[in-house]
Amino acid sequence: MKFSFHPDAQNEFFKAVDYYEECRANLGLEFADEVYSTIQRIIQFPNAWHPMGDDIRRCLTNRFPYGIIYYKKDNEIVILAVMQLNRKPDYWKDRQSLFEDDNKFKEVNGRG
Repeated sequence: MKFSFHPDAQNEFFKAVDYYEECRANLGLEFADEVYSTIQRIIQFPNAWHPMGDDIRRCLTNRFPYGIIYYKKDNEIVILAVMQLNRKPDYWKDRQSLFEDDNKFKEVNGRG
């Protein structure tokens, strides 16, 4: 199974990596490894985490205060947010409408 990031989720991820790297050398890399480990758990067990509605789920990272907001579309995990858990909890919800139409999904990810 493959995965893709919503463009805003990808930006959140990169910003968090940069933030942690500024805090301490290599901490950004450790954060990135943790996020990718979390994504691998999601790929292995996509239905294992708490549903947040409309087949959208959240899987928490083990070491950092982040959750990966995602849903499964066909044979792909779509990551809507790399969410810092202390942030406003519903800030990402407008992103899900972008992926509801398959044609828009393909256009955003360069497959259309």
